[in-house]
Amino acid sequence: MAEAHRNEWAYVLAATVRVTRDIDAAEECVQDAFARALTDWTANGIPIKPGAWLTTVARRLALDQQRRHATHARLLPLLVADVDDGPVDARSDDAGDDRLRLIFTCCHPALDLESQIALTLHFVCGLTTAEVAKAFLIKESAMAARLTRAKKKIAVSHIPYHVPSADELPDRIEAVLDVVHLVFTTGHTAPSGSSLVRDDLTSRALQLARMLRELLTSDPGVAGLLALILLSDARRTSRTSETGALVLLEDQDRSKWDHESILEGIGLVRESLTHRPPTRFSLMAAIAAVHAEAPSFSETDWGEIVSIYDLLLLTWPSPVVALNRAVAIGFAEGPLAGLSALDELSSDPFLAHYTYYESARADFFYRLGHCERAVASYELALLLTDNAVERSFLQQRLDDISSESAVKGAS
Repeated sequence: MAEAHRNEWAYVLAATVRVTRDIDAAEECVQDAFARALTDWTANGIPIKPGAWLTTVARRLALDQQRRHATHARLLPLLVADVDDGPVDARSDDAGDDRLRLIFTCCHPALDLESQIALTLHFVCGLTTAEVAKAFLIKESAMAARLTRAKKKIAVSHIPYHVPSADELPDRIEAVLDVVHLVFTTGHTAPSGSSLVRDDLTSRALQLARMLRELLTSDPGVAGLLALILLSDARRTSRTSETGALVLLEDQDRSKWDHESILEGIGLVRESLTHRPPTRFSLMAAIAAVHAEAPSFSETDWGEIVSIYDLLLLTWPSPVVALNRAVAIGFAEGPLAGLSALDELSSDPFLAHYTYYESARADFFYRLGHCERAVASYELALLLTDNAVERSFLQQRLDDISSESAVKGAS
């Protein structure tokens, strides 16, 4: 049942919403269908097409529900008159459009970004309210209230349940990709907590990216995003030691990287870059590909990475992109050049509170032998992160530099 829920939830819910025209009502029917499956499948075995069985039951429940509310049905006529006696295949030709409708409804620009993410995790990925609350690190009751408000806004604002038209699609797909990317980055390096990575979020982001790839096979942004997630997540097992300590890219054991994911990701990068102009996700994935293809950290083509960041800044001006470019300059041209590039960003208000800005400065100071200035920057970086693994790493760096300085002073 758990596998059926994971694999079929989005298909079944999307098909049922097309009947109810109401996400709340559809969710209730789908939950009821899964509950009935527990009893029926235990007694009769799992059907050959679990999704078709669940979709048929959920849609019949939806139609029964609408018949019981005849007055409401007269005001909002059903777009689907009835369900055939035979099973409805959740993976039929209409299933792709249904899931796209569901994704675009959850990521509608009338909703705030947090609501878009919460609705996507809840309805498209099938996470429970408790699981979504855990992803946001808030209480279940608070998330339940947020989801209720978001669903109410969909109803009150008459947010349409459809795939945007061709002229609307470029802007709307960008919002969807933003949501999936944010889910991944939040999981890739958790902003707080005791673990560096949130596997629940990274796996959901990969699931969503693969779903979008299946539905929008020719979209270069989708191909780029899936490539970026695959190439970034391929390093997951090497990013921490056996004791859970942070391991920098420079020190990672590249034999532990997922080379199957890297090959898939590189193929997607090449495909996405054939479109002009390249999308920001294609360029970000291209940078990840340069890292993935390098035999070692010292053999990384930092000059190429700087060039790609130059293009990315034109496509997507961002303080974080500018910071990453400055760091790449430091490895391409030396730590002094890196510090100079970082100093050019010192007035940016976002980076003033960004731990990676200070940790990058600290690293370059240390490489230049300026231990006191490195310590000062590491101390500031330590104040700016709530992730326990990152805090432990920064504290260890501080301790190592202090010990090294003491030894030099004694000699």
